[in-house]
Amino acid sequence: MTTSSAGSAPRRSRAPLAITAAIIAGLVILFFIFAGLYADVLWFDQLGFLSVLTTQWIASGVLFVIGFLGMAVPVWASIQLAYRLRPVYAKLNSQIDRYQQVIEPLRRLAMYGIPALLGLFAGVAAATHWQTILMWLNRTNAGTTDPQFGFDVSFYLFDLPFYQSLLAFSSAVVLIAALVALATSYLYGAIRITGREVYVAKAARVQIAVTAALYLLLQGVSIWLDQYSTLTQANDLITGAGYTDVSATIPGRAILAGIAVFVAILFIVTAFIGRWRLPVIGTALLIVSSLLIGSLYPWVVQRFQVDPSAKTLEAPYIQRNIDLTRDAYGVADVEEIPYTATTTAESGALRADAETTANIRILDPALVSDAFAQLEQFKQYYQFPSNLDVDRYTIDGKSQDTVVSVRDLNLSGLSSETWVNSSVVYTHGYGVVAAYGNQRSTDGQPVFLESGIPTSGALGEFEPRVYFGETSPTYSIVGAPEGSDPVELDYPSGEDGAQQTYTTFSGDGGPSLSGPFNKLIYALKFQSEQIFLANAVSDDSQILYDRDPITRVQKVAPYLTLDSDPYPTVVDGRIKWVIDAYTTSASYPYSTAVSLSDAIADTETPEQPFALDNINYMRNSVKATVDAYDGSVTLYAWDEEDPLLKTWQKIFPSTVEPMSEMSGDLMSHVRYPADMFKVQRAVLGKYHVTDPGSFYSEDDAWTTPNDPVSPSTNTTLQPPYYLTMQMPGQDSPSYSLYSTFIPNASGETSRNVLTGYLAADADAGSTDGERSDGYGKLRLLTLPNDITVPGPGQVQAKFNGDPTISAELNLLKQGQSTVLNGNLLTLPVGGGLLYVQPVYVQSTGETSYPLLQKVLVAFGDQIAFEDTLDTALNVLFQGDSGANAGDTDVPAVETPETPTDGGEPTVPSTETGDPATDAQLKTLLATAKEAIAEKQAALAANDLAAFGVADKKLSETVSSMLSLIGE
Repeated sequence: MTTSSAGSAPRRSRAPLAITAAIIAGLVILFFIFAGLYADVLWFDQLGFLSVLTTQWIASGVLFVIGFLGMAVPVWASIQLAYRLRPVYAKLNSQIDRYQQVIEPLRRLAMYGIPALLGLFAGVAAATHWQTILMWLNRTNAGTTDPQFGFDVSFYLFDLPFYQSLLAFSSAVVLIAALVALATSYLYGAIRITGREVYVAKAARVQIAVTAALYLLLQGVSIWLDQYSTLTQANDLITGAGYTDVSATIPGRAILAGIAVFVAILFIVTAFIGRWRLPVIGTALLIVSSLLIGSLYPWVVQRFQVDPSAKTLEAPYIQRNIDLTRDAYGVADVEEIPYTATTTAESGALRADAETTANIRILDPALVSDAFAQLEQFKQYYQFPSNLDVDRYTIDGKSQDTVVSVRDLNLSGLSSETWVNSSVVYTHGYGVVAAYGNQRSTDGQPVFLESGIPTSGALGEFEPRVYFGETSPTYSIVGAPEGSDPVELDYPSGEDGAQQTYTTFSGDGGPSLSGPFNKLIYALKFQSEQIFLANAVSDDSQILYDRDPITRVQKVAPYLTLDSDPYPTVVDGRIKWVIDAYTTSASYPYSTAVSLSDAIADTETPEQPFALDNINYMRNSVKATVDAYDGSVTLYAWDEEDPLLKTWQKIFPSTVEPMSEMSGDLMSHVRYPADMFKVQRAVLGKYHVTDPGSFYSEDDAWTTPNDPVSPSTNTTLQPPYYLTMQMPGQDSPSYSLYSTFIPNASGETSRNVLTGYLAADADAGSTDGERSDGYGKLRLLTLPNDITVPGPGQVQAKFNGDPTISAELNLLKQGQSTVLNGNLLTLPVGGGLLYVQPVYVQSTGETSYPLLQKVLVAFGDQIAFEDTLDTALNVLFQGDSGANAGDTDVPAVETPETPTDGGEPTVPSTETGDPATDAQLKTLLATAKEAIAEKQAALAANDLAAFGVADKKLSETVSSMLSLIGE
């Protein structure tokens, strides 16, 4: 006995320790959860969007409680009824008796634990549907009715998804309640199976029959609602109800819904009279009816009535699909313009398109990133993205297409990436770098209109610091007490960049770290004790995180789908990221669904694997901005008639500003969104056809051509390009986004010829809060079948196979240099379609970068390949294009030198300050240009004698110019 007591004492002493450890562990876990939630509160509150977070929490919390109680209470009640109404003296077989003996000690726990566990799962599932519930509670009429039932489209966007979710949840609850009732009744003898006989006690009979009736009633309502689901379901031909659906499926579902309600009534009758034969027969009738009415009859109608005459019988339903698909994607008002494109390059053909020609972009934003890095990066802790952006600015009163980027931070470039360096010192990027899209220097470099550190150029004064960028650090700690020495590296200074300039963040960009509690919260969030211990962290410090523009907008507007390409622009003296945002749905009646990730994938946007993102409605409803200095997010309602946006504005009031609050400066930099345009071109490839007969035959289907510069082993679609150009039907050039179409065919029938040209007016104007009338206008040039206009693939193949061009490329490749083909642009000018492609050359050195050396142009079957776009156009159009390109006056290098390797002498500057001398220099410069043109013509004609005469003339002219300036 003594031994036993001694052994139990340590066990009793260990029990409180174990309980205490468990409590402490639970408290620690709860505090970590609290820390994450409290950090979210601080982040949203600082940004001014706390209501977004609290609305989500409240909605999710309420739905969790409803889901928990909605599942747990009926299941608990079902178990309790089955147990309390069990037979008192039931004769149990030995096996059931053993089950009871095992379960009885745990009965009370099971009676409460099973409903609670099921309720927990149901609550979590219900909480995830907060968007569906809130949208239904705040639904907004769309003002458009469906052609089958006459309901407002909002019924399909808001009501139907809610009703279907509610029915699915209710059906699951009733089904589980029935199962636990059956199990309990069987376990306690209310249901006994003896041989072929089944005994069911009265109480169990009533409970099971009523539960089955409830389930069948729910199924009847669900089948009734399935009538309306036919308008959003895809069949072999279209999305939406076709002839078979309208004639057989929809009436059949109405009949089946009635049969389900009738069988439910039979179960109620059984609850009172105790006869199972009627509901069993009714259930069999329901099953047989579902096979005959729900499956066989529609198959017979489709097979023997529709298939032989599908083209005529399906015509009205195809028309519904065409009309509502075009409406759902915003292409119903596309202006189709027959374009009889000429394929002959005649002299002076571009005279009427002189303004467009002067704006042709020859700088490829996908190839000049390395040039930006070598010329403007300055330090290893800066970087530029691999794909730059295209924007436009008004320079000297004229709109100028530019290639732009911010000089963002790159912590991986630091030689010593300590916590202090990565979190306190290197906190931000610096400046915008912008280059003219239509110019290049004499050696092929970009010509910058904004560059340098500190930044300077044509964009004026603005805040250059980029604390919020696409590659900003995970978090940075900024700010300091007034009067303290700044520690944040601002930019390198001095002639060699050896000196450093420091700054202190003075905005309101992140949650405050005042007090030890906030420091502890963020030390736990980022698992870094330095946040709590470091001297650099003071009560005046702020912590900046979630700094990527897309991340910030997505958090404050979780209901929006964001464009894949945010772009930086200088607006109102600040660098701001502009992000296009969309409201989408997959429930628009009669609209064909597309995969968003597939539709936007091209050379510039990689495919998104395993994405389940089918949509059949899309609107560019919001323009969002993120301030690069303080991270402030502003949402502007761009499509104020969109019912989805109106609904979300009711859910999150005061979070979206009206378009009238947008400044004219911001309006001048918003653009038609690329992802929206890609989805629209994917839809128009098939839905440019509006005749049901032609649509059914698919005799005019189009597709987007593959990018001719993508590798043959991994072809990608050609992306749309931003250009300033004048489309047929426009009075003047405007900033636009375009794409081309070729026939949608494969194999031997595939032809890479142009069939269509789609362009969107991307210029919103520059008036405060007022969008220009032309913005968003879609124009579709349709080319006749009897004219063959080469597609991008054909032009690229002709370029690559031309022997003269190949010889010149071989010269450019000397010294193991690489030739890179830039983006192949297509412009509707000169009565036809002009192709322009810059050609870059890059040496193999470690610090090399692509230099723009040549330009390819093509018009019809004719091509030209010259040093400048202007020269190439003149050669292409029989010596005179009729217009000047933007690279007519190629900027001279700062230090003129005469090469000694047999190359061309560099033309010196024509500005000396002496008017007489300047006039002589301009005359000589004109002579030099003539000599260059003569040399190129002689080279093209393989006339070595004429080439020598022109070369001598050029050398003498340059010598005269050097003499005039005293060199």
